[in-house]
Parts: sequence; C-alpha cells; structure tokens
Amino acid sequence: MFSSKHSRVIAAGVAAIAIGGGSYGIVTATSSSASTTPAASSASTAPAASSSPAGGFGSGGGSNARSGPAAGGSSGTVRSVSSSGFTLTTATGQKVTIKEASSTTYEKGTSAATVSAVTTGEPVLVLGTTDSTTITATQVIVQPPSTSASNPGGQVVGFSKGAKGSSEQVGQIPADYKQGSGTLVSGTAADKATEAALAAYPGGVVDRVVALGNGDYEVHYIGVNWPHHIFVSQDFQVIGAND
Repeated sequence: MFSSKHSRVIAAGVAAIAIGGGSYGIVTATSSSASTTPAASSASTAPAASSSPAGGFGSGGGSNARSGPAAGGSSGTVRSVSSSGFTLTTATGQKVTIKEASSTTYEKGTSAATVSAVTTGEPVLVLGTTDSTTITATQVIVQPPSTSASNPGGQVVGFSKGAKGSSEQVGQIPADYKQGSGTLVSGTAADKATEAALAAYPGGVVDRVVALGNGDYEVHYIGVNWPHHIFVSQDFQVIGAND
C-alpha cells in the first residue's frame, strides 16, 4: 500500500501505472498467491465503528454508483486545480473531484507540505470522506513513495457505461461474508485498508470500508467494472476480490 504518516506498510519498489497514455511511479499490482509482508505501524489499527449499517449503501459501478459519505480514498494524477480543491484521473480514467478543507493535511513524498504542492500533472494519493466520486480530503500525499503490492489475481476492469462487470472471484473470500454485512469503520483502520486496496488494484475509488465479523475488512470499490469488493486481512494485506 502507499506510504503516509498514518501508515507505511508495503515494501518499496518502483513501478508505473499507465494513465491516459502517460505514466507515473506509484504502484504496480501483480497477481500472486503469496502473501505480502504484514503491515508494521506504531499507530493503532483498531477500527472506529460506525452506527451506520453497511447494508444501507449501494453496490459498485461507475460514477453513478451512490454511497453515503464514508471513509475511503483514491489515487491518480492531478488534472485541474481550483481554489477549493482539485480533480484527479485514476489509472482507469475515472475522474474524481477532491474537496479541500481547513483541516486537510499535505505531504510530498514523506515530508510535510502545504496545499501549494498540489499542481497539475502530479501523482497523488487522497484519503478522506467519499461520497460517490467526490472526496472531502483529510490527507493528500503528493508524489507518494513508490511501492509494490501483490494481489490474489485478476486485473482491474475500467468502468464502461452499459458494460457488465466480470463475475471473477479470486483469492480468499471470508466464509461468513454476506454483501451488506459488517460495520463501517473510519480512522487509521479505514485508511490502511484503503491504501492496501488501491495498491493492489489501482484505478478505482474506495467509497467505504467495512469490518467483518472475523476481523477482516471488505473495501467497497466504485468507478470500475471489476472488482467491486476487495477483501483485506486484519494485518492489511489484500487476500481476495470479487464482483
């Protein structure tokens, strides 16, 4: 997953993601059945429970897929900047609107930065509260350190209106998982699960993170046709994905 002041958890390795004919070094997701190195962080990883049931939100899809505001994030390249925020384009071409607030924090690489670091063409990772494809940022990381991540198999299928998503299921799906089950989480746990999902399957938008009964997490993914559900273990390794 990506590095930030909240979590620096994936072994470094430089790779490039193709975006609209260009590329930038953030992550490469490779299919592998081998597990990654467990996350290591001094920050608490206990999930912050929400009173909102996971079943209260819609399922995956493109820009029209709706979700109640919840912790999530996205990554991509800055395409335009305004006085109130910026837009980014993900690896699959999904446009994401980022709203900045007085409480938003910034990093450039691994160093503290200011809003001035956000400029057109820069690669960014954004964590915050997601409402469809609009994110109110709590943290913006410009030029996130290059990382590598493995996934259990399958490649991200970009969103195409009217096209059906894949029915592929890869890796481990928690035995007790039922769509709509679990408890919404926020804070450090949501950030780490979001970063893990974005690193293994770049190109979409995380619009919520759900804690399952066995302690694993289901990360809900929109802006793509596959995957819509990414499963992350208690130590923040991606273990499975499905539609």
